[in-house]
Amino acid sequence: MDRITARNRVIALAVVFGIIIVVFVCSLIKIQIIDADQYSSAGSISSRTSAVHATRGEILDRNGNPLVTNRQGNSVIFESTNFPTSDSERNALIYSLIRLFEVNKEEWVDDLPIYMLPNGAFAFEADRDYDISVMKGRDLLNLNDYATAQNCMDALISMFHLEEYSEADARKIAAVRYNMKRLSFSASYPYTFAEDVSTKLVAKIKENSAYYKGVTVEIVSYREYADGEIAPHVLGVVGAINAEEYAELKEKGYGMNDVIGKSGLESALENELRGTDGKRLVSTNADGTKTSTVIEPPKQGNTIITTIDSPLQKVVQDSLRDTLTSISTPIPSAGAAVVLKVNTGEVLACATYPTYNNETYNDDYEQLAADKDGNPLYNRALLSTYEPGSTIKMSVGLAALEEGIIDDETQIFCNGTYKYLEQNFKCEQAHTTAYQNIYTALSESCNSFFYDCGKNLGYAKMNEYRTMLGLAQKTGIELSEAIGVMDSPEYRASLNQPWYAGYNIQTAIGQGNLFTPIQLANYCAILANGGTRYSLHFVKSIKSYDYSETILEKTPEVLGKAGFRPENLDIIKQGMYRFCRIGYGAKFFRDLPVEVAGKTGTSQAYWTGSNKRTIKINNAFFVSFAPYDDPEIALCIVGEGVSNSTSLLPIAVDIYNYYFSSGSAVDNAQSENQLIG
Repeated sequence: MDRITARNRVIALAVVFGIIIVVFVCSLIKIQIIDADQYSSAGSISSRTSAVHATRGEILDRNGNPLVTNRQGNSVIFESTNFPTSDSERNALIYSLIRLFEVNKEEWVDDLPIYMLPNGAFAFEADRDYDISVMKGRDLLNLNDYATAQNCMDALISMFHLEEYSEADARKIAAVRYNMKRLSFSASYPYTFAEDVSTKLVAKIKENSAYYKGVTVEIVSYREYADGEIAPHVLGVVGAINAEEYAELKEKGYGMNDVIGKSGLESALENELRGTDGKRLVSTNADGTKTSTVIEPPKQGNTIITTIDSPLQKVVQDSLRDTLTSISTPIPSAGAAVVLKVNTGEVLACATYPTYNNETYNDDYEQLAADKDGNPLYNRALLSTYEPGSTIKMSVGLAALEEGIIDDETQIFCNGTYKYLEQNFKCEQAHTTAYQNIYTALSESCNSFFYDCGKNLGYAKMNEYRTMLGLAQKTGIELSEAIGVMDSPEYRASLNQPWYAGYNIQTAIGQGNLFTPIQLANYCAILANGGTRYSLHFVKSIKSYDYSETILEKTPEVLGKAGFRPENLDIIKQGMYRFCRIGYGAKFFRDLPVEVAGKTGTSQAYWTGSNKRTIKINNAFFVSFAPYDDPEIALCIVGEGVSNSTSLLPIAVDIYNYYFSSGSAVDNAQSENQLIG
């Protein structure tokens, strides 16, 4: 009996020990695996989550060459956990940092819309109306709308207890304190004091970490450019989100410290490029030790593959700059050039002059913005509208052919004057014959021939054909573009102007119409491809950052097919070909590897400079396509203040030489001192 009892006791004891072991193992599993995140912060005196910013997507050219990528850099961050809480300590720390940055000639974030004048007074920065209204608002300074810049500074000095500092130094400290308040500086919202800080300066901050409490350094990504001068107006720039943008985007998950696209494709494709932020858990233990764990990794933004051919883009930009600056003009040199694929709507090159460098954009911004005459930040190729001069004549000739008003044997007599309703209208071109047909009228740019076409067509019919040819129409391009104008009684009425009968024939040579360079290039492409209007685009495809997924593969999108009779299109194209083969363009294009068709144009305009003085100028144009017998590309070149349109032809020669032979451009004969229509 004792033996049985003893054995039972041993079994019972073993069972108890087994249960204890099982319970221990289960508890260990729960602690180490199931509740690992919870216990990892056990013993900490604080913990918080913060965003891990996603790396922005890259932008490439059509052949995969990088245009915009990313690099790693240092940002100096204020974290509230250890940052001083009293105003005096905060001000002293911030002032010390500002002095450190100034001594090392590095910049810190200064977004206060107030600056100090040389006489010591304060003024509001220009074009910052929204930011100024936010600053005066109830949530910040709570001042009246009519409060002056001095009133705002007095309120800032009082709010942040900056009375002991000079007004200049108080303004610097206030710029940081104001931004911290505006961006809700807290455990959840660290504040970025400075971006892209040198390693040398970072080392100095870390050496003095005992004094710079709550000041840390984070490695973040910054935009990098293969060549900052390549297509800056197309690619655009990024920048810190402002108050107005944050108010619109906060519902989409944007934070007050985020960077967003400000212009160009960076802005238009913000949703694709942005990526998805991750999350980081930051815990501080009782001994002050910090641990940081990424609990949700970020996802990089998508890769944008553009239609831009970057070597061709450089050829276009360089030739546009060199040619325009070599021409004597009464205004600062300016213009634009666009190159399209005629059968897809892809934009191969899009250049504006004057231009800027994306790499130095932030440093140069004040100077760029102050240049009101050259306007280098303005995308002339998409936003400027011009009277197109004689480049409009193909649309008028085609309309007259299609409507049966003329054929290829119709002749109009030109003696330099065309009489209409007892008024004389001039044709200033020299002709090889007084009797002009559609071929010579295009190659020699005879105004009289097209006056007669315009008289018989009327403005409404001409505008109908211009619409089919994409003029004064949205092109479909991803960026902002001007629509333009087709002359009509309705348009004149919108300007409180009367419609005169003479406008019917003047519009036939381009007067009263306003088109963009990209519309004129598209117009030429539609003529070249047989009448199909494609949606123009800069985006060829969009891939995930690791190329595992294709988000978008752009295919040619047809916006309309005009149904022009092929024989009529051939007549128009032959007239353009004759200009380049036997007309004024012959000496420029005879040595190219392909046959070229094109048309020049000039128009008068009024230009007002920053000095408020207005002068009359001529603008010059050239539209073209090649090869003549099997068109691949079309282009438009515009020169502001350029009287002689043939002086733009070397740009086209450079483009065609590169595109069709990938060789260097050859020297071409100088243009004649003759105004070509």
